[in-house]
Amino acid sequence: MIQRIAKLIHRSLQPRRKSVKTASLKELQVIRSAMTSCVNDCEGIQAKRLHLKITSAATAQDLWMLRNDAYQVISQQHSQTEAATRINHLMEPFDGWVEPRQLVKIR
Repeated sequence: MIQRIAKLIHRSLQPRRKSVKTASLKELQVIRSAMTSCVNDCEGIQAKRLHLKITSAATAQDLWMLRNDAYQVISQQHSQTEAATRINHLMEPFDGWVEPRQLVKIR
C-alpha cells in the first residue's frame, strides 16, 4: 500500500511529457497557410486583425486557439454553416500538432 502511494506521489511530481510534437517552421507555415486560406475571402477590421494574429502565431497551439476568431469572421461574412465547414477542414493540417482531445468538429 505504501509503495503504491509512493508511486502515485512520484508520478505526480514529475513533469508531464508532451503528447504532441512541436511543429518546425516549415510545418508551422503549412498550418498557417491552411488557416489563412480559410479566411482569405473575408474583409473588414476583424479579418485584418485575424490575419495579423495568424501571421504572428508562434506555435500550432497558438494557431488552433485562433479557430474561434476565424469562425466568427467567417460566419459574419458568410454563414455559420460555411464557418463550421471551413473550420472543420482545418482539423487535418492540425492533426498531430495539437492534443487529440482538442480536435473536435464544430456542429
